[in-house]
Amino acid sequence: MPKMKTHRGAAKRFKKTGTGKLKRRKAFKSHILTKKSAKRKRNLRKGTLVDSSQLKVMKKVLPYI
Repeated sequence: MPKMKTHRGAAKRFKKTGTGKLKRRKAFKSHILTKKSAKRKRNLRKGTLVDSSQLKVMKKVLPYI
């Protein structure tokens, strides 16, 4: 069986936590920020975890992370 390849785009966007969960950044924080409230932009700064329903797909994309 050959080695599985890591999806390099995903590897740059996700980090593994100490408990094995995946950490990600929130979307909608890159541009068109003038119409978004300060509260909304502040909440978008915080990272969050990948949903448990997506973990199986993410393990396939990131086999060695």
